[in-house]
Amino acid sequence: MAAGDLVNVNPTALSSTIEFLTAMITPALLISATGSLVLSTSTRLGRVVDRVRALEVRMGELIFAEDKENIPLYEQRVEVVVDLIDKVTTRSRILQRANGAFYYGLMLFILTSVTIAVAGLFGIYRWMPIIVGVIGIMFLFYGSILMLKETRMATATINAEMDFTWELARKVAPEKVALKYDEKGRIKGYVKPKVSNTLGGE
Repeated sequence: MAAGDLVNVNPTALSSTIEFLTAMITPALLISATGSLVLSTSTRLGRVVDRVRALEVRMGELIFAEDKENIPLYEQRVEVVVDLIDKVTTRSRILQRANGAFYYGLMLFILTSVTIAVAGLFGIYRWMPIIVGVIGIMFLFYGSILMLKETRMATATINAEMDFTWELARKVAPEKVALKYDEKGRIKGYVKPKVSNTLGGE
């Protein structure tokens, strides 16, 4: 081999090699994004499971309480806890499905890199990476929809618990304190100050 052969590299071959490697690396961006979604979904699922266990303990304390008559809003407490358990259990199932969808997407994105390598090395099944990648994106889209649904349920759960907490506070607070607020927790007679449209105001 001549010394010049080591210096003179075929530009076309080099370009094809770079394009091939770039095509294989491109799914890594989707793999990284999907991995982040898997991690965040797993964290949320762990918190929801802990929440279910805490609600179970609270339910047991209410059921086996000896002085039920002296517990303020006892029946409402039980009803709220049961409703929260229902909502949180549904959230956990949604998170499990979303996590499964993200794992399927992760697997398909990895498979996309493999099919790109096979198509580039052997020149067969060149259509395969496109199909596998599109299916992976569809799983990612489905998991995102589930996460949106779970987020809306989480908001409803928080609102339900906060509403009961405020109702309980009005029940147990001294009458002169409770009368200062309306049912939505706002001070009676409070008027939100108007913001002037002019820069200087009045």
